[in-house]
Amino acid sequence: MLSARSLFQEILDNDHSYRLFCSIAASGEAQGGWENARIAALVPESMRALAPRITRHGADEDKHGRIFQALLRKRGLEPVPVPPETDYTMLLERQGIGLTHDKLRREEPLGEEDIVVYLSHSRVTEQRAADQMVMLVKYFGDHPEVGRAIKMISKDEDNHLAYCHEELLRLASDGHGRTIHRVLRESALAEIKVYRDVSLAVMSHMGRLLHWPAPKAAALAAGIHGMYAYERLGGWHRMISLRMPERRGALDGPPSAAPAF
Repeated sequence: MLSARSLFQEILDNDHSYRLFCSIAASGEAQGGWENARIAALVPESMRALAPRITRHGADEDKHGRIFQALLRKRGLEPVPVPPETDYTMLLERQGIGLTHDKLRREEPLGEEDIVVYLSHSRVTEQRAADQMVMLVKYFGDHPEVGRAIKMISKDEDNHLAYCHEELLRLASDGHGRTIHRVLRESALAEIKVYRDVSLAVMSHMGRLLHWPAPKAAALAAGIHGMYAYERLGGWHRMISLRMPERRGALDGPPSAAPAF
């Protein structure tokens, strides 16, 4: 029977699929770390109070990338190049979502609207990340090889999501509400499409590595399309709602250290 648990267990048990999974995850986290570091450096003067939290966000993502690299080394594996069709971050950028890498490479300060766009985009993508990590913790939180890592990453993703909620609500009260609503909607609708396409690409690569029979591959693809249909019909609304988190200042202070794995 196909399930998220059995599927991930199969990926985890095979060195080739595990290597690809960790490589994709490490690359995505490293990109996120770089992006946040650049945004922190370019925050407009009127929003400089946000810079330490953006820096912390980037440091957490860099840490996650190192964790996935460490999980590879623990098994004696080297990372593999990430297939471009599985590069979630870059595919979102091509859809016009978030701040472009070209813009972040410049030495020009960002505007206030750029920060609103960044936080709105992050609120959507961090929802996806937090949901995925909750699922992994549920099924593999006690796993001797990856359990400790995914628990740490899941806690960080919850903090990132709380930070996005808190800062966007503050910015909405400062007069940015219409822009926030627009960008959240645009980001969510683009994200669910990119997530579908990346999921199909990842499962296609995993299927070849794990020699899945055609009916199994077709069933997984149908499940991915079904999830997209659900999200397109209204499931995407969970990615744009805003509520004040129970924990305020979730990204205040230095990042937690990554233990050895």
